[in-house]
Amino acid sequence: MSRPPTVTLTLVSGHLDRTDHVFDERSTSVVGRSRDCSPRLPNDEHHRTVSRHHCLLDINPPVIRIRDFGSLNGTYVNGLKIGQRAQDESPEEAATQTFPEHDLTDGDEIRIGDTVFRVDIHAEDTVTHAQCAKCRREVSDEVGGRPGEYLCAACQASPSGILRMLLDLAHSGHAELHAIAGYTLLQELGRGGMGVVHLARHESSGKEVALKVMLPRVATRPEARQRFLREVALTKALRHPNIAALEGAGFVNGIFFFTTEYCTGGSVDVLLQRRGGRLPVDEAVGLALQALDGLEHAHRQGVVHRDLSPSNILLHRDTDGSMTAKISDFGLAKAFDRAGLSGLTRTGEAAGKPWFMPAQQVINFKDAKPTGDVWALAACLYNMLTGAYPRDFPRGEDPWRIVLESPAVPVREREPDVPQALAGVIDQALREKPEFGFHSAAELRLALLAVAHG
Repeated sequence: MSRPPTVTLTLVSGHLDRTDHVFDERSTSVVGRSRDCSPRLPNDEHHRTVSRHHCLLDINPPVIRIRDFGSLNGTYVNGLKIGQRAQDESPEEAATQTFPEHDLTDGDEIRIGDTVFRVDIHAEDTVTHAQCAKCRREVSDEVGGRPGEYLCAACQASPSGILRMLLDLAHSGHAELHAIAGYTLLQELGRGGMGVVHLARHESSGKEVALKVMLPRVATRPEARQRFLREVALTKALRHPNIAALEGAGFVNGIFFFTTEYCTGGSVDVLLQRRGGRLPVDEAVGLALQALDGLEHAHRQGVVHRDLSPSNILLHRDTDGSMTAKISDFGLAKAFDRAGLSGLTRTGEAAGKPWFMPAQQVINFKDAKPTGDVWALAACLYNMLTGAYPRDFPRGEDPWRIVLESPAVPVREREPDVPQALAGVIDQALREKPEFGFHSAAELRLALLAVAHG
């Protein structure tokens, strides 16, 4: 079996606790003097001009990119400066700029202050001929030499067509598609950068499900596929009234597909659009409490969501007209990213969704904790009450630097009508330093219950 690709930062000069940092899966790394950085540079006379959060490495082995955060003295690659704010600019003024990203290659050297790292890349065996798994046209130029299954850009541009193709194969008896055999597409429910989701009905039983495809942006190695499907198996095991059940999943012809419980009331973000951007306190807190029940159950099973936002808190209309909140896509988006299947997506113009993300999840991307979900749920509640994000994200500013360095704005500064006791709980829940305000979904739920009924 071939060795998987790796990216290693090897210390060439400087004094650090570790001489190398090895990355063998999708990751990000923030370099600087802050305690939360890795690699963390010394806070000494040789690094006084190094910023707390100096630069960001975006890594999907064997590919690695670097971007300076607008530091005072810049970041150097092979002796060339790749980013630096002007001498008369403050850090806040520099934050209004997004400095360009640079792809790194094997043997490149990065200098920050007096510390120098060499980039060592171990690439897997390359392929010279590759075909699209759907249309079979030559895609060697798109794959970039990486082995594995891949869909060409033209096919990726039509995810609904791919879904229909899968259903046709399922109807013809394809063994790996039995989970979706007998379904007919009714309407598109939504789409994003990774795929599309449709409402589908089973022809004989009449059961309706949400049928989703997720499309890898890179050639899919068997190891990455199995890593992702292992995470999917954990999600399938979750059964709770406040979690949208994942029922079926599979992979065929370079495509991942899923069937999940269909929630008739749409999602919280759509509800907010219908209601003018805000919900009444009792309704918002009620939905948050239900979502926290789902989170608590998942966390007890060792499953972390990693990507919680109003768009994946779904609503199911019960027979009595009430709405039940159900968390969907448990861990799927971040597991897809972590397996390297979404390519390099967290920086630059395709920066992902930083609006509901705690700083720790950027810094320690691989090891997401339940506390990150609790923070994100509090951010969702904040959004339901105010129509705003906890942090300000001015147009043109680097969103990841904002996540790393800007605390949440107190909720009553956004909406003075939020009750003071409730605001205190939300502000505490959105605290990140020196530690998270709440350590579990159960803690936050009890705190919200106390102010809701007090």
